[in-house]
Amino acid sequence: MTRLLLVALLFACIEAVQAEEPATAVRQPIPDKLVVLTFDDASRSHFTVAAPTLKQYGFGATFFITEGFDFKTNKKDYLTWEQIKQLHEDGFEIGNHTRDHLGITDANVSRLEEQLSGIEQRCAEYGIPKPVSFAWPGNAISPQAFAILNEHGIHFARRGGAPEYPYEEGNGFAYQPGLDHPLLLPSAGDARPNWQLANFVRAVQQAKDGRIAVLQFHGVPDTAHSWVNLDQHDFEAFMKYLSLNDYKVIAMRDLTKYVDPAVVPDDHQKIIEMRRALIESK
Repeated sequence: MTRLLLVALLFACIEAVQAEEPATAVRQPIPDKLVVLTFDDASRSHFTVAAPTLKQYGFGATFFITEGFDFKTNKKDYLTWEQIKQLHEDGFEIGNHTRDHLGITDANVSRLEEQLSGIEQRCAEYGIPKPVSFAWPGNAISPQAFAILNEHGIHFARRGGAPEYPYEEGNGFAYQPGLDHPLLLPSAGDARPNWQLANFVRAVQQAKDGRIAVLQFHGVPDTAHSWVNLDQHDFEAFMKYLSLNDYKVIAMRDLTKYVDPAVVPDDHQKIIEMRRALIESK
């Protein structure tokens, strides 16, 4: 079998599986060019750069908050809770990224309860709604955490581009409702210091045919974590591209308008394995 034919067959298999399941997950037709913007780690630039740029274009977004690293003492690099409250009042979603930025594994999943509650309590103190969206810290994932996330009212949880793509590249696949588990939404792109417009376009152009591009950013710039830093001017250029090309940009919580988070695939590994096979075949 030729490589070209194998790739075609893998694509056909993914499309066939997609045709079987999403009808029960999709609440209303998903438009092409639907993008979810997410920002991790409570970087100060979320307030000083990201939010003003997003407001300029009328874009929604989710800011995933953690008190990990040296958040409590370092206000040069991290948000204050007053700024987080202002992000909420400006209409943005505040999501849960665990109290201590704890990478969740099968071995430490018992700690997730306290980690979620820590951020929920701080949100309550500042009049911010209990988060319904979660981002896996460090993009580490554990299906054993699903029950705890459900108990805390989490509708959707975002992971990175792994295990399909290596973490270092920042590449990924768009979210396919009905195939991807709602608590394992893949990042279509995870912005890195070497990202150019072409990297960003590759990620967002996947938002078609019922797929939704979920984008992961950290600081813009990220003054505390150089390996996930994105230059302010590059970020502004990316947002301008979305606007000029008529993308609809929403927060993660807004996915409930299109997708029923209670509908989960029988086997959440199936789509991941098919994508990995597709990558390996190229």
